[in-house]
Amino acid sequence: MLTYRAELHVHTVLSPCAGVEMIPPVIVQSALEKGINLIAVTDHNQTANIEAVMGAARETGLSVLAGMELQTQEEVHLLCLFDGLDQAEAWQRSVDRRFGSILNDEEHIGEQYIVDATGDFIRREPRMLITNVDLSLEEAVQGVNALGGLVIPAHVERHAYGLLAMLGFASPIFEALEISRHTTPETACKQFPQLTSFPLLQSGDVHYPEEFLGAMEFELEAPTIAEIRKALQGADGRRMKILSQHT
Repeated sequence: MLTYRAELHVHTVLSPCAGVEMIPPVIVQSALEKGINLIAVTDHNQTANIEAVMGAARETGLSVLAGMELQTQEEVHLLCLFDGLDQAEAWQRSVDRRFGSILNDEEHIGEQYIVDATGDFIRREPRMLITNVDLSLEEAVQGVNALGGLVIPAHVERHAYGLLAMLGFASPIFEALEISRHTTPETACKQFPQLTSFPLLQSGDVHYPEEFLGAMEFELEAPTIAEIRKALQGADGRRMKILSQHT
């Protein structure tokens, strides 16, 4: 069994709310400097920079999962996590079929850059990414699971785009929930007792290099979705915990 210190909610310069310094080499270096050896790239409604981060991480010891932070029709943010590019790109095609055509307002929303592994500019994403996709929570879970992925509602205790604020309850269709860096498991569970029924993860929701939290520790055979799912269940000796010094 191997120990993975993880940050499963990381944005790149493709997310308009992320800093311009969030290019692949800086992401990789910042994670490694914090002792993190497993990340997931989770830009808003997009997967186009995952391959670049994977390229930057090659031979560094940092494992990179493919992901997306989906904004559903209920205005809830979901982390959609996959093992690799093929699954993520298949999910992107499903999202694109239900995605609007509103153009991004760069001045007020922010730039959306697609880059290569060195961070060099390739092109801009013209569509506004921070917007609802016409997919329900249930459709998202079904679609991601069908591709072998895992859905975790993001920052559930937050008022903005959090599952509990938007719906008032956590559905049993979810296998785990994420809390933000702005609370602790104890505080979140006291505020929302229903959280005690779910495995909890904590992330930095990284938009800037200094926001890498690395609060999660996993004991896994390999950095895969199947292994993480076992850790959520505490199955076959796999384990996960939120490191107390980060809460």
